[in-house]
Amino acid sequence: MAYDYMDNPADPEKLRKFQRKVKIVSAGGTFLDGFDLTIIAVAMPLILKQWDIMPIEQSLLVAAAIIGSFIGAAWLGSLTDSFGRKAMITIDLLAFVLFAVLTAVAPNVIWLIVFRFLLGIGIGADYPISATLVAEFSSTKNRGKQGTFLAAMWFVGAVVAYASGILLEPFGDNAWRYMFLLGAIFAVIIFLFRIGLPESPRWLASKGREKEAEKIVFDLTGSVVEVKPEPERAKVKISALFSQKFIKRTIFVSGFWFCYATSYYGISMYTPTILSAVTKGSLHQTYIASSVVSVLGLVGAIIGMNLVDRWGRRPLLITSFTGLTAGLTVLAFNPHPTLVFLVVLFSIAVLFANMGGGILNFVYPTELFPTSIRAGASGFATSVSRIGSILGVLVFPNVVAVWGNAAALGVFAVVALSGLIITIALAPETKGRKLEEINPEV
Repeated sequence: MAYDYMDNPADPEKLRKFQRKVKIVSAGGTFLDGFDLTIIAVAMPLILKQWDIMPIEQSLLVAAAIIGSFIGAAWLGSLTDSFGRKAMITIDLLAFVLFAVLTAVAPNVIWLIVFRFLLGIGIGADYPISATLVAEFSSTKNRGKQGTFLAAMWFVGAVVAYASGILLEPFGDNAWRYMFLLGAIFAVIIFLFRIGLPESPRWLASKGREKEAEKIVFDLTGSVVEVKPEPERAKVKISALFSQKFIKRTIFVSGFWFCYATSYYGISMYTPTILSAVTKGSLHQTYIASSVVSVLGLVGAIIGMNLVDRWGRRPLLITSFTGLTAGLTVLAFNPHPTLVFLVVLFSIAVLFANMGGGILNFVYPTELFPTSIRAGASGFATSVSRIGSILGVLVFPNVVAVWGNAAALGVFAVVALSGLIITIALAPETKGRKLEEINPEV
């Protein structure tokens, strides 16, 4: 099937309007991801005040949603290649609604951990589903910007999580419950907007449903196209990720995302904890300082979003890991920092991290693999990154307990440096190339 209609549609304005809708409703999912994964860092000081929680329970509570997202990405990402993008992008929002409500009414820490884990399954599923749908409906010239918009909305969700902490803190002991409930309200709104999205023509064609694909193309673009049945040799199994043809791409997308996630989650999930040590226990001041760091992370994502289709993927990712490594290294060599120093250096670190690594994880996995395994490949890379996130969350407090904050930040600096090395060695440039040009399905 020729996909030139995405670049030269008969009705350009109609297609652009639809692409904006796909981008926004898909980005609603990543907004929820950012909100729900960050809100636990915001709520944790309040939960610790209300419940007597052991250190192991605290670690599990922080990591529960990330562990769930590991399973959701690996399992539901591959199901998206089997059952379609449309069905899965709607169904996974139901998990956000249900389990966000249940976390808000959890009677004790054990049930809160369980509900956060189940919520995480929906979070993990949304990464490959949303990124794949957006990539398959995007034009070649703006595919990078469309994909990175999804990632930028993750950081909008994180900022909103901190803002909700500032606004809801005055509600007292149950403020953290209202924070979780707010996530459910957001999910209901996004679920309603996702109803009615069409299936991806590329996916329909890969399943032999050519007439349905032709109709959707005509409805969206006004272009009359003939979709030819794909030859049997074009069918690629998920095991192909480890074949000679794709192994370097698999190592690259999984490796750089793992390094980014380990470093970013390691520092971001504990930013309030680190800053509280120098704010003399002022929760309000800690939230404001953490919000500044989060906002600068969003700024980095916006910068990257506007550079990705002009500057290119490879130089953007190299710059990102270079800045992240430098920022973490400076932090590691200052064992007694002031609040201003911490906020500035954390802000620099997350700005560079999100400028490349934090947004290209929504672009590279969907560009470097063919339609038949695109969501599965993205899901696999996401699940590997979740391992990094889990390590970052669990390793940090233990390293701090033994050697202090500086040593923990030094560990993350080494991980970021590893991401830089992987990128320099393996990152291809995909700017301006059609998906079928990058991935002839053989």
